[in-house]
Amino acid sequence: MMKDTELNRRDVLKSAGALGAAGMAGLAGCSGMGGGGGGGGPVEVLHGWTGGDGATAAEALEEAFNEEYPDTELDMNPIGGGGNQNLDAVVANRLQNDNPPSSFANWPGPNLARYEGVLGDISDLWEETGFTDSHVQEAVDLHQYNGAFRAVPLGSHRLNCLFYNTSVVEEAGVDPDSLNSVSALVDALETVASETDKIPMTHGASGTWTTTQLFGVTLLGSAGYDEYMNFVEGNPSEDAVRSAFESLATILENYINDDAASIGLTESNQNIIEGEAAFIHQGNWAAGAYRNAEDFEYGEDWGFKTFPGTEGMYTLHFDSFLYPSNNPSPESTRTWLEFVGGEAAQVAFNQYKGSIPTRTDVDMSEFGPYLQETAEDFADADERPPNIQHGLGITADQRSSLNDVISSEFSGPYNVDAATQGFVDAVSN
Repeated sequence: MMKDTELNRRDVLKSAGALGAAGMAGLAGCSGMGGGGGGGGPVEVLHGWTGGDGATAAEALEEAFNEEYPDTELDMNPIGGGGNQNLDAVVANRLQNDNPPSSFANWPGPNLARYEGVLGDISDLWEETGFTDSHVQEAVDLHQYNGAFRAVPLGSHRLNCLFYNTSVVEEAGVDPDSLNSVSALVDALETVASETDKIPMTHGASGTWTTTQLFGVTLLGSAGYDEYMNFVEGNPSEDAVRSAFESLATILENYINDDAASIGLTESNQNIIEGEAAFIHQGNWAAGAYRNAEDFEYGEDWGFKTFPGTEGMYTLHFDSFLYPSNNPSPESTRTWLEFVGGEAAQVAFNQYKGSIPTRTDVDMSEFGPYLQETAEDFADADERPPNIQHGLGITADQRSSLNDVISSEFSGPYNVDAATQGFVDAVSN
């Protein structure tokens, strides 16, 4: 069974046998939109959106493309697995075997380094479509690698989210809006535990990524923006990291569901939908599942609170599509990427995924009140720190190391000292 850490560049080059120079040259192919032997043909797109927050969004994206480009055949291939780990494995094997898909969903920023040498230059597409002017600046900056654009953004997720079931917190007598620190959150979880028979905070930890993600938002909420950025930039404060792990250990030891180790995100989020849990931390894809659930309305049945201690911040994450250079259908793939960065795709996908467009000119009227508020929060944010777990803040190698530490030292029992040292070592310059 594949270990639940994301593939890094070593994985791309080694997991199916190391490539020689000739093989690497074959993968590199052309550096631009050509290559692959013919520009048309079906567009084969790989993605990982199969859960309650993603399947509906992916279907809407596919329908919108087929409506806008009926003469271009689209072959959408969903590959399930939390944190993209199964998708990453398939992509790595395809690249190693010189059989790349037309495009695949993944994350920009430092994450692009894992695909060095196998991504093409689509700077001309960005220029011709005006994407550099129509997308938020962070998207423009983070979709470039080695001086060229390598991917196109589809939407932006927010990571510093705390969702709750309204009836459960009301039964406990907890006011989520009053929670303005990590310690206040811990107190609220204790109140839920003592006043109800519900799960204080539901967690799906069958993969390590959810706990690494929870560490990131706990660090941001307890230590603040500057210390969080010090961690991301390779100068971590051991005291700040230790404090975050201490709070996290308290939560995981006392307030999560008994079956957390055996379930993933989708099942964990169902505890909120079914009224079995008070709180969950996830990116706002959790809200995509709420929108797609029956009779589960924002403000009545569920609510949102900026993760305590991170008020005024928007922890940034992008969903994007990458362009393999040795492309089997370069012209058709160009059509796909132009679509992904356009308004029709960003409306079709994001309203169901629980994310917001990266374009600045999209009418938000179809997105519902929660995502309209999210877009306002993005625009008004004092800071937009990059996430740790999903590609924007640290390299794939570093992220893999963090997940290894969670697996070995912080999946029960919770060894604060070893986890602190492991995290500090993993990111230190």
